[in-house]
Amino acid sequence: MGKLGGKIAVITGATSGMALATAKLFVEEGAYVFITGRRQEQLDKAVKEIGKNTTGVQGDAGSLSDLDRLYARVKAEKGRVDVLFASAGVGEFGVPIESVTEAGFDKVINVNIKGTLFTVQKALPLMPDGGAIIMNGSIASVKGFGGLSVYNASKAAIRSFARSWTIDLKARKIRVNVLSPGTIDTAVFVGVPQEVRDQFVSLIPMGRIGRPEEIAKAALFLASDESSYITGTDLIVDGGMLAW
Repeated sequence: MGKLGGKIAVITGATSGMALATAKLFVEEGAYVFITGRRQEQLDKAVKEIGKNTTGVQGDAGSLSDLDRLYARVKAEKGRVDVLFASAGVGEFGVPIESVTEAGFDKVINVNIKGTLFTVQKALPLMPDGGAIIMNGSIASVKGFGGLSVYNASKAAIRSFARSWTIDLKARKIRVNVLSPGTIDTAVFVGVPQEVRDQFVSLIPMGRIGRPEEIAKAALFLASDESSYITGTDLIVDGGMLAW
């Protein structure tokens, strides 16, 4: 039996990248996983790629009715959520303060902050005492990046959520942690010129961009009993980028 043998997990925004890699690893380690995504075609493709012990539920993390539908499906099929990885998020890059729009602000805040909050809140009635909640953060929550102020602020809010919810849920022994990636080789780099990639690499002491599978391994650690005495923390997986 793997590290998550018999566990029921929910991973939002898991049609690609880090969350998809995490869903694959969770299944390999014995979990049954519900994944979400906004586009049905990509969701179906992800379920097929994972291959087994997976249910895809189409929905937008920023929509409360979609979240209700997700958890109704989980309750009907499995009855509980042992591990939640609130991973869905969006960002608008290259937007300095002078260019921030109300529509852009609302889009990021709706998914990253509102969506994360209610993804967690609505899971709690299905979560047994001793469950594990992981939220997708970013090193942007503690490091300034130009043109990313709204995204940076949304990730800082997630870090704050973990501190507060650790206290709110202490009686139930539900662990709440943030997983904060650095620069990871996901779809965000598709079409990015090599010189731009090289610039990112120059900022990373380990000398390379991270892989989605490396984030998945960190998520597995936070989901499993191996992190049984860890809560309220922010696990940074960035190849040392914050050290510079």
